[in-house]
Amino acid sequence: MMLDTMSCLEHFAVAARRHADLTVQNLALSSDPAYVCVRNRFSDTLLETVTCCPEGNFLTSWGYRLGSADNIEDAAARLAYLLAAQPV
Repeated sequence: MMLDTMSCLEHFAVAARRHADLTVQNLALSSDPAYVCVRNRFSDTLLETVTCCPEGNFLTSWGYRLGSADNIEDAAARLAYLLAAQPV
C-alpha cells in the first residue's frame, strides 16, 4: 500500500496550526516535492520547510527527522520545539 504523502502533509499543517506559536506560511501540494512551510509567528526568521517521504517520515529542509505519519501530532510538536524563539 502506498502512503498518501499529500494527505499526511495536510494533516501535519493542521497539527502545526494547533500550536499557538506556529503559523503555516505555505502548503504546496502540487510542488515536487510537496511541502509545508511553517514559521514561528513571533519571528520572521524562524521558519522551516517540511516534506514527507514515501516511507511516512516528516523531514526538515536540512534532513532532520521530525517523526512519522503514524504520530503526526508528535512530529508537529517536535517542530514547535525546534522553532521556539530564544530570548535575546
